[in-house]
Amino acid sequence: MTEERLIQVPEGLAGSRADAGIAKLLGLSRSSVADMLEAGLVLQSDQRLGKSDSLILDAWLKITLPAPKPALALVAELVPNLKVIYQDADIVVVDKPAGVAAHPSVGWDGPSVGGALLAMGIEMSTSGVAERQGIVSRLDVGTSGLMVLTKTEIAYSKMKQAFREREVDKTYHALVQGHPDPSSGTIDSPLGRHPRHEYKFTVAQDGKPSVTHYTTLEAFSAASLLEVELETGRTHQIRVHFSAFKRPLVGDTLYGCDPKLAARLGMDRQWLHAMKLGFIHPTKGEYVSFESSYPQDLVDSLAILRAE
Repeated sequence: MTEERLIQVPEGLAGSRADAGIAKLLGLSRSSVADMLEAGLVLQSDQRLGKSDSLILDAWLKITLPAPKPALALVAELVPNLKVIYQDADIVVVDKPAGVAAHPSVGWDGPSVGGALLAMGIEMSTSGVAERQGIVSRLDVGTSGLMVLTKTEIAYSKMKQAFREREVDKTYHALVQGHPDPSSGTIDSPLGRHPRHEYKFTVAQDGKPSVTHYTTLEAFSAASLLEVELETGRTHQIRVHFSAFKRPLVGDTLYGCDPKLAARLGMDRQWLHAMKLGFIHPTKGEYVSFESSYPQDLVDSLAILRAE
């Protein structure tokens, strides 16, 4: 059965190509959105939308999602830039590039972490549905950096509990527009689904508790590089908190970034990198920690800011 969505075009996606903008809005791959547009499944203000047409601010999109497949297959596919930085009998820690999903989902036909590990001959734990085996936490497609997955049932159970009880140390680096005031602090605002945009989240009084700590590492004329520590791990938490704080992440068109600044810095995704990950090993009982370096697109954008 098909499913229908009615979504208003947010400011950050106004003027963008329909295929690219809707892919970001829905969290789907651009090619699958292009297929939907070509099939006439997307209307803007009741007019059929082409993949190269522009999205109009506040226009209503009527989107008919194709019927999901009976089951999602985990397809083995090597991802050249995905690195395994640690593994043992129970866990595997990867450094995920942007453009790779944590696991397959409806409408996503790009690479996934699970598929990459399968292609490497690394088997995950069997808990959960097949396409999410071993997944105990996720990163957005457009976020790069560290993820831990589990290879055994006991590791899966203990790591899930550790994330639930906030016993995992998660440190991100984020580039936000402008300069936060204060330069270091805590954002403690509950998050829930956006009332008008099903694929977005927002600060909501009846939402789930969400706490973000941040420190400014470097200030530029147009942006600030922050170190961010998460107490909670809500979907899009960092992106939503800083957007609500009027300091959206550079390149994050879904949450209101300046597209001109993103283009000047060569950013076509949110500037967000999972830098550090630390936790008690699920079977060895000792604290382990891992660290990742910036990928090249983030390095290049910082070089432009420093040169200015």
